[in-house]
Amino acid sequence: MSGKTVRRADAATAPRQGRPSPEGDVAAAAGPFNIGEAARRSGVSAKMVRHYESLGLLPPVHRTDAGYRQYGGNEVHTLRFIRRARDLGFSMAEISQLLRLWQNRRRSSAEVRRIATRHVEELTRKMAEMEAMRRTLQHLVHCCHGDERPDCPILDELGAGPREPGNGR
Repeated sequence: MSGKTVRRADAATAPRQGRPSPEGDVAAAAGPFNIGEAARRSGVSAKMVRHYESLGLLPPVHRTDAGYRQYGGNEVHTLRFIRRARDLGFSMAEISQLLRLWQNRRRSSAEVRRIATRHVEELTRKMAEMEAMRRTLQHLVHCCHGDERPDCPILDELGAGPREPGNGR
């Protein structure tokens, strides 16, 4: 193993200023990893790793002389954070804010709570809208005979177009 390779591995796995350290996570602490391995270890696709990098959610990583990306434990840990936030439905803008807060050890948890509370409120609103859609469709399915006749309340409702607020329809 050449000294050049050792330096790259050390640089790729060394904690960065202001970045969380994946202490205690032996699998994430190893490295460097190519993009496929970093993707596998974090549970996201290589395409999404590149996307997150292009959005600035993941900082540009070291590249080999041949141009291949090399990811360390911190990047894998950050990718896991992003994946978990996406699993909870946070937007990319919210994830960007949460990442900055996660990486700032002097942060106030009040800002994190504000972002999460706003997200819960948005999820609640969307769930209410989806429940209303479900009830409407359930009613239309109940009203449809589902036989050989051409009349169909489902198609009639869809053909009526969008309803205007306050018109009582």
